[in-house]
Amino acid sequence: MTAPVRSVDTIRLSIPFEDGGRGEGITPSRWHRFDMVLVRIEDADGMVGWGEAFGYFCSTAVAAAVDELIAPQVTGRVIEDIPAWNLATQKAIHLFGRYGIGIFALSGVDIALWDLQAKREGKSLAEALGGRSRASVPAYASLVRYGDPELVARYAAEAVMQGFGHVKLHEIAAQPIAAARPVMGNAGLMVDVNCNWSVDEAQAMLPLLRQHEVLWLEEPVFPPEDYASLAELERQGIAVGAGENACTQFEFRRIVDAIAYPQPSVTKVGGISVFREIAADAAASGKTIMPHSPYFGPGYFATLGLFSLLPEESLFEFLYVHPKAWAGRSTPMPDGGRVPVPAGPGLGFEPDADVLARYATGGR
Repeated sequence: MTAPVRSVDTIRLSIPFEDGGRGEGITPSRWHRFDMVLVRIEDADGMVGWGEAFGYFCSTAVAAAVDELIAPQVTGRVIEDIPAWNLATQKAIHLFGRYGIGIFALSGVDIALWDLQAKREGKSLAEALGGRSRASVPAYASLVRYGDPELVARYAAEAVMQGFGHVKLHEIAAQPIAAARPVMGNAGLMVDVNCNWSVDEAQAMLPLLRQHEVLWLEEPVFPPEDYASLAELERQGIAVGAGENACTQFEFRRIVDAIAYPQPSVTKVGGISVFREIAADAAASGKTIMPHSPYFGPGYFATLGLFSLLPEESLFEFLYVHPKAWAGRSTPMPDGGRVPVPAGPGLGFEPDADVLARYATGGR
C-alpha cells in the first residue's frame, strides 16, 4: 500500500546568473537572480519527491501558498491518483484564484508527487507517464533581452556555433531583431515580445519578421489572453506561440484552438498532471507544444521527462545564461543543440545540499 505523505516543505533559493546584458526589460526590475521555490515531499516510508513552483519575483508569496493552501491538501493523505488529487485541489482552492500564485504552488506540489510516485515504482518520469523513451531532445537557445544589435548578433552567433539549431530573441525593436538573422545561417529564429506591442504595432512588424523567416512570434500583444488577435496575426502569415502566462487545462483549450504553438510551463500551469492533459489536447488538434522552461531546478528536469509525450518537432527552451550554481547535481546540459533526458528514477533531480545551503533566501 502507498505510504501517506508525512511532510511538505518549501525551500526558497536565490541564485545569481550572468547573461552578458543589463538584465532589463523583461521583468519588473533588473533580472539577475533566479528566485526558486523548491518543494520537498516525504512519505511515511522516508521516500522523498522534489518539485518546483514558479517563483521569479514572487517566491515569498508562492512558498506561503504552498504552505498554507496546498500542503493541507496533501499532508497525512495517501495519494495514488495524482491527476484526481490535482483536480480536487483546484476545486478546493478556486475561491482564491484560478491563475497565478495558487496554481504556481499547486504545480510545485504536483511535480513533487509525480517524482515521488515514479521513484516508488522504480521508473523514470517518462516511464511513469507511459511515454516513449528518449535519450535526448532538441533545444533552442533562449536569449535575454539586450536591446543592442551588436550584443544580439554576438550571442546569436555564439549559440549557433555551440550547435543550437534555433535561437529565440526577446527583443521588441526592429534593429536588434534584424541583427540576428545575418549571423545565424540556416538556424531557426523566433521572437518573444513579452506582450509589449499593441495589435497595430505587431501588424506593422510582420513584414520584418517574414523577411527574416521568423518561425514563431511569441506573445506579441497585451493582454496575453487576447487569443482573437493572436489568431488574426496567424492569418496574416506568421505562426504564433503563447501560453507561458496561462494556467489550467481549461484555459489552454482556448490557446490550442487559436494558435500554432501552445507553450505550457510545468511550474505555472498546474504541474505534470495538467501539462499531460494539455499535451493530449494539442496532439488531438494537430498543434505542436513548445514548452516554456527557463528553469534550472526540478522544473527543468520535469520538462525533459514530459518530452516523452511530445512530438519530435517540439523544442526544449534553454535559457542562455550562466548561473553561479545549479540546484541539482548532474543537471543535463546542452551538447550540440540537444539536452540529455535524465533516466531517473523519478525526475532524475538530486539536490546539491551545498548549493541549497549557500543560496537559501538570505544567503549568498
